[in-house]
Amino acid sequence: MRSSWAIGDVDLYLEPGPVRGRRIGLERALRAAIVDGRLAPGTRLPSSRTLAVDLAMARNTVAEAYAQLVAEGYLIARRGAGTVVAERPADPVPVPVYARASAPRFDLRPGRPDLSAFPRARWAAAQRRALAAAGPDAFWPQADPRGRIELRERLADYLGRVRGVRTRPDRIVVCAGYTQGLYLLGHTLAARGARRIAMENPGLPFLREIVARTGVEVGTVGVDGQGARIDTAGDADAIVLTPANQAPMGVPLHPDRRAAALRWAARTGGVVIEDDYDGEFRYDRHPVGALQGLGAEHVVYAGTASKMLSPGLRLGWLVVPPYLLDDLLAVRDRPELTVGTLDQLTLAEFIAAGDLDRHVRRARLAYRDRRDRLVAELARRVPAVRVCGIAAGLQVRLELPEGGPGEEETRALLARRGVAVHRMGWYHRAPYAEHPPGLVVGYAAPTAAAFAGTLEALVAALAELFGPRTAPGRARLPEHTGGGPFGPPPVDSA
Repeated sequence: MRSSWAIGDVDLYLEPGPVRGRRIGLERALRAAIVDGRLAPGTRLPSSRTLAVDLAMARNTVAEAYAQLVAEGYLIARRGAGTVVAERPADPVPVPVYARASAPRFDLRPGRPDLSAFPRARWAAAQRRALAAAGPDAFWPQADPRGRIELRERLADYLGRVRGVRTRPDRIVVCAGYTQGLYLLGHTLAARGARRIAMENPGLPFLREIVARTGVEVGTVGVDGQGARIDTAGDADAIVLTPANQAPMGVPLHPDRRAAALRWAARTGGVVIEDDYDGEFRYDRHPVGALQGLGAEHVVYAGTASKMLSPGLRLGWLVVPPYLLDDLLAVRDRPELTVGTLDQLTLAEFIAAGDLDRHVRRARLAYRDRRDRLVAELARRVPAVRVCGIAAGLQVRLELPEGGPGEEETRALLARRGVAVHRMGWYHRAPYAEHPPGLVVGYAAPTAAAFAGTLEALVAALAELFGPRTAPGRARLPEHTGGGPFGPPPVDSA
């Protein structure tokens, strides 16, 4: 028999295999196609006469094969409706090892926006407009390694208006999130002879790993209550800073330190990489403008749609000084480093329609309200736990009182209550200045409906350890040294 045949307009491959007769071969081939899903439940099969002609078989041979499979429950024969594939219980699917870990009931890990608030209707409308206006080239990988000009034009306007960035569309490079942008910059600087890139300590460890993969040494810049200490950069060729809101300390870069960073770059010829972390989300005052606006010739500005919209979009951007641009584009001009063109065109339409501004304003109000509720509940029920840092971003740093359980013990108790947070020690790289034990708590990820219950779970657990009736050390838990459940993600989704 032939190895393929058609059901209406659908071609289907049948594996004949070693058989004793044509009927048995047809039965086995149809049975295998049903079991592995190539013939879906409800699929209508050809009549025995039609299939017999197609396979050059006797009609009785096909009819007997159908009858056998009907008897076994694989097919259903209905008068006037022909023969169709029967519904069958789904076979159990093995769960991959990485998917078996229990998810936290109360997810307060930092750096995660409320994905349920993604503006689906507005985004879909922008996508329809983008598709209607797109030419055939939109469906081909981008020709310009900088990204689609439509998005770069919109970003130049938006970043100048909202963040005070000084740029033109030809100096913007669209990338797949901040992590890819940092990877590109590391390779670019290494190709230009850079040997060491300094990063804030404490800071996000997976970002240090990304820079290390580019072949340069990863140094450290200390952080205190005024942000990064530029005087600790040593002989670095570049410094990565978060001037708007340092994670995890929750402090902005002091004006004197901002000036010091630009003086350092001018004196040494080094590069400042500005990670505009949470730049749009400041609650106690108007957001401070980007450092790049003060020194565009020395600063590479890096932004992302991850916090404003969703990390799943994989959209970020770099604003690059002219002297670095050609070298970076040479590194970028590889097929595996391109970004989807349709999402770029959709974001361009989304910005042009004012939808990004409206969405960020709504998100800013919602996150400010959540932060205020968190701070108020802690002050009322667990005053010994001190809230640190400015009113900004999607997370808050909590300083634990002396003499009580440490941050690892506290995180372990929270994990047993189903509450996921980060501990300050995760962000540190030795050597570093000692900071008081603490937690970093994100308040943006829960949905609006789930936030009240999530907040109660956090505060109740902290009150059990540090509430007014708890004497120092009284609720101390067994030492927990492992990573435990609900630990930090291995990579940043941004």
